[in-house]
Amino acid sequence: MTTRKRKADGLVIRYADSEGDRDETVVLLNPWPESLFAWETIWSRLAQTARLVAIDLPGFGHSEGRAELLSPRAMGSFLLRLINEWGLGHPHVVGPDVGTGAVLFAASEDVDLLSSAVVGSGGASFPLEVTGPLKEIIEAPDLSGYRALDGRDIVAGALEGIERHTLSEAVREDYLTSYAGDRFVESAAYVRRYPYDLPILAERLGDIRTPVQIIAGRHDPLVPPSNAEFLHARLPHSKLDILETGHYTWEAGADDYLELTTSWIQAHSRARPDP
Repeated sequence: MTTRKRKADGLVIRYADSEGDRDETVVLLNPWPESLFAWETIWSRLAQTARLVAIDLPGFGHSEGRAELLSPRAMGSFLLRLINEWGLGHPHVVGPDVGTGAVLFAASEDVDLLSSAVVGSGGASFPLEVTGPLKEIIEAPDLSGYRALDGRDIVAGALEGIERHTLSEAVREDYLTSYAGDRFVESAAYVRRYPYDLPILAERLGDIRTPVQIIAGRHDPLVPPSNAEFLHARLPHSKLDILETGHYTWEAGADDYLELTTSWIQAHSRARPDP
C-alpha cells in the first residue's frame, strides 16, 4: 500500500489507490484507533476483485481534520462529497467500526450512490449498547483525564486487543503516530456523538436501499454483536455474519472477512456501461 495525499472538501486526505482496470471500485474506511493500513492484510487479494481506494477519514489516521465533521452524520455527508469529487462512480464502501454510522448515513442521504456496503463492529443500536473503554469515553463528563496522556500510549493499549494477528512494526507505528499527542482525544469527539446521531440513524434504517453486509465479532469486548443484530433487523437488504473473533474482525478474522466482502461485492456489482 503506497499512500498519497489529495484534497477532498477542502481537507488534505491520506489515501492509497490500487489503481488498475477493474469494473468495480471499493472505498475502504479506517477503523479507530487505526488507519487505512488496517487493510494491508487483505489489500493485495481484494485488489484482484476491484479497484481499491482506502482513506483515512478526516481527523483519523494521517488525514487533516475539521471539528464539525467528527460525527457519524456529518462524516456520512463528507463521504458522499469525497466520492463525487474524486469521481469514484458508484463504489462499494467497506466501513467497519467508526465507519459503520458514516456509511449508513451516507446510504440514507443518497439512496442510489453506493453499490453496496460492508459495516459492523461499530456502535449502531439505540439505546446505545457499548462496553469497556469505549463506553467510558462516550459517557465521561469530559476528556481531561485522557488529555493528560499521550495518544500513543492510549492506542498502544487498545492494540493489545488484537488477537490472532500480529501487526508489522511499520503498521503498528503508523497507528501510534496517527493519534500521538492530543490527536486521540480530538478523534474521540466522533464516538461521543453516538448518543445524538444514532437515534436519528435508527429512524432512517428502514429506508436504506443499499445492500448491506454486516460483519461482527462474537467476542467483541467493546461493541457487542447486538449492534449488528439491531441493524440486520431494520435494514431492508442486509446479511449478517458473526465471526469467532473479538473487535478487530478485519485483522483477526482476515480470511473470513475477505471472503465475505469479496462475495458481497461480486453479488452486487453494477455492469460497467459500454464506452
